[in-house]
Amino acid sequence: MDANKILEMRNLTVSFSTARGKIQTIRQVDMDLYRGETLAIVGESGSGKSVTVKTIMGIQAKNQTIDSGQIRFKYQEQGQEIEVDLLQLSKQTMRSKINGKRIAMIFQDPMTSLNPTMTIGDQIMEGMFIHYQTPKEEARAKALKLLDLVGIHDGDKRMKQYPHQLSGGMRQRIVIAIALACDPEILICDEPTTALDVTVQAKILELIKQIQLKTGIAVIYITHDLGVVAKVADYVSVMYAGRIVEKGSVEDIFYQPRHPYTWGLLSAMPDLETKTEKLYTIPGNPPNLAHHKQGDPFFIRNDFALKIDQRIEAPMFKLSSSHYVASWLVHPDAPAVKMPVSLSKRIERMVKVGEGRD
Repeated sequence: MDANKILEMRNLTVSFSTARGKIQTIRQVDMDLYRGETLAIVGESGSGKSVTVKTIMGIQAKNQTIDSGQIRFKYQEQGQEIEVDLLQLSKQTMRSKINGKRIAMIFQDPMTSLNPTMTIGDQIMEGMFIHYQTPKEEARAKALKLLDLVGIHDGDKRMKQYPHQLSGGMRQRIVIAIALACDPEILICDEPTTALDVTVQAKILELIKQIQLKTGIAVIYITHDLGVVAKVADYVSVMYAGRIVEKGSVEDIFYQPRHPYTWGLLSAMPDLETKTEKLYTIPGNPPNLAHHKQGDPFFIRNDFALKIDQRIEAPMFKLSSSHYVASWLVHPDAPAVKMPVSLSKRIERMVKVGEGRD
């Protein structure tokens, strides 16, 4: 792996055994994550975002099978650089050496992440005891620093409290403190602000951003909210039906999107300048992969589909050093198709706002 890269996923394919047979829910996914940078994975519910990152963590359902792929992870230990394939590690090794210690995850509902029978302090210190056998006083001092880092004051008081005694926003901050307790190299955020109101959402996103600047941690965001992506991401991967259909820098995806599915997601974003009463929605529903036979799974919902989409799923085309798109529309022989006028006007407005901030 290149020196700055911390995680490299190649050709990840995951299946689930069901009453209807074996269903591939993740298909040939490639992904790269660099130190100190933020990757956002976006797409509708059921697109495969959470399964992909849970596979990184070694969290698998009983009926789940890894059909192919590698997930190379690089970390420092005692001054040595170590590189491993996470898919080759046993569950015990993942729990003792990787999860919580090297790669930490924040889930969308803090109440399901916190133990209602343990104090906040004990939950923050638990990982330090398990992974590093940290002395109690040292762990307590670090827990207080972490509480301060995530914007929770009166640390001594909060350490003695239980999750039910805190607000939703405060519980999510506690979850972040727990995730950071063992100084992980990667922080995975699975819809970390879904259950929070808008003002608390903004504070949590800014908090994670500030922590990233201070610690140099790499972050993966899982979200369906492109507004969140615009605020936090350096790179974006757009997933549909278990496959990445477009990926690039945040500028590539927001200012020069090329896949019709990405056009649909961007068009569905609320916009103060939009005059219509109804928000745009992508027609139809995500596909049931149990019934998918051939061609592009987005074909039925795609207003810009070509005949070839019905027969053959597009390969990933390289548009630039950072921008890749799995759509026949970018093939040299494809007819010239432009994004919807309403979206191009919206992008023009976004560009002007960005220039105004500069």
